[in-house]
Order: sequence, then C-alpha cells, then structure tokens
Amino acid sequence: MKTAVYSWRLTDDLKSHLEHHARLRRVPVSAVLETAVRDWLVKAESETGPDDAQRRIRAKAARCIGVLSGGDPHRAENARAILRERLRSRREG
Repeated sequence: MKTAVYSWRLTDDLKSHLEHHARLRRVPVSAVLETAVRDWLVKAESETGPDDAQRRIRAKAARCIGVLSGGDPHRAENARAILRERLRSRREG
C-alpha cells in the first residue's frame, strides 16, 4: 500500500508532456512517475554502487593514515611515544 507523498514543481510544458504520455499509455501519471524514478534509481545505483562508495570512504580514510618508518624492530610497541614526539616537534617547529 502506498502511503508516502512526494511533490515537486514542474514546468507547464513538462507537466503537459507527462500527462499526454500517461493518457496515451492509459496509465495514471503516478505510474509513469514511479516507473521513471525506479529506472533512474537502478541506473544511479549501478553508476555509484557499493564498491564506488567503499572506494571513496577508503580514499578519505587514507588521507588520515600515516606510516611510521625506520629500522626499529620494536616500532609497534613504541608507536605511541614516537607519534607523540612527532606531533610535539611539529607544534614546536
């Protein structure tokens, strides 16, 4: 059962074309609009699918992720201290 209502403004010309084609097909204008919206959503989802969204999220996250490099084999255990020192030197420098 359809209960949600959505409204928007159209140009008179577009409204006339919409009503004309609905009459030709002998379907309500709402059916034409629903078909158009469903088709558009299918296309939009294929263009920006979940892989695309994940790629954008990962690209944004990558900007925040840094790398601690060096020859220290205990780097993981000392990461907090190393990072704090780097941040302190950036603030002071």
